[in-house]
Amino acid sequence: MEDKKITGDIRGLLKSIGKPVRLMEVCGTHTVAIFRQGIRELLPEGLSLISGPGCPVCVTAVEDIERAMEISGKKDVIFTTFGDMMRVPGIKKNLSEAKAEGNDIRVVYSPMDALKIASENKGKKVVFFATGFETTSPSVAGTLFEAEKTGINNFSIYSVHKIVPPALDALLSSGDVKIDGFIMPGHVSTIIGTKPYGFVAEKYKKPSVITGFEAGDILQGITMLLEQIASGEAKVEIQYKKVVREEGNPKAVALINEFFEPCDAYWRGIGTIPMSGLKLREKYSYRDINSVIKVETSFVSGPQEPEGCSCGEILKGIKTPDECPLFGGVCTPESPVGACMVSTEGSCAAYYKYGGFGG
Repeated sequence: MEDKKITGDIRGLLKSIGKPVRLMEVCGTHTVAIFRQGIRELLPEGLSLISGPGCPVCVTAVEDIERAMEISGKKDVIFTTFGDMMRVPGIKKNLSEAKAEGNDIRVVYSPMDALKIASENKGKKVVFFATGFETTSPSVAGTLFEAEKTGINNFSIYSVHKIVPPALDALLSSGDVKIDGFIMPGHVSTIIGTKPYGFVAEKYKKPSVITGFEAGDILQGITMLLEQIASGEAKVEIQYKKVVREEGNPKAVALINEFFEPCDAYWRGIGTIPMSGLKLREKYSYRDINSVIKVETSFVSGPQEPEGCSCGEILKGIKTPDECPLFGGVCTPESPVGACMVSTEGSCAAYYKYGGFGG
């Protein structure tokens, strides 16, 4: 379908619904795609797109950043991480600044790169900062499988993996977020399929559509959501059928389940969400760096957000980035104050870059 026809369908459906509609794009990649392709400008008045908590960098807790810096400061440790974690704020500094102070922190492009470093540095404890949602956890599990197979015993991880569906449950049950439907993440759904989202329709009566990332995909996904709302339906549909299957990827899920089990996890700006994280199973606990190295963080656990930062409310869809008093002033992509401005998938960074705020 051509974009003009789809936008015409959207206008007609919104008119038939007869009230304003708020849709949340859960995934940070969707947020960027929507901005980059000018989709917000194509939508009629009365239809709002709200960004959700789908940026793993943004939801990594301050405590985990502080612990990561303390671990990386040990003399026998090589700490490895994806590059976008380097600037996530701790209390007074970030991993990039800790590296500048002498901590052996290395940026890698995959967990297998970290395993290679471990194989080449047998006298060191090599740690991979395992971040991300269901999309990245299979690659970490695959790396652990390879470490087991090859006997590279000086490799361990610091898992701050998060699981998307429990976060949606927490948002909906809070009552703070007024959302009429969800644009569900395409990449995550290639792994987990549709079943884990079933509660969104069954428990909360909210429609959801797993959507691709091209302009036509997103506009068609919005149309499918509006069709559900107009007909009073609530179900999980797949727009991104060329990639996503109802059953997801059972082999990837089995690999994750071999090494990990769900646990409670603290989401930066949101709080603790039950069973929303992944920790190593007991039989692999020796590959959990927190079991290998005792860390004594010198701060009080809990929320440690910068004064005035609205990142938590932005991640929950209560505020938009331009409603934060720090946005575009003291907080920019070059000098981020909050985690939502750090990652390219963060809502604040997307608003700043594509919303005209950065000139």
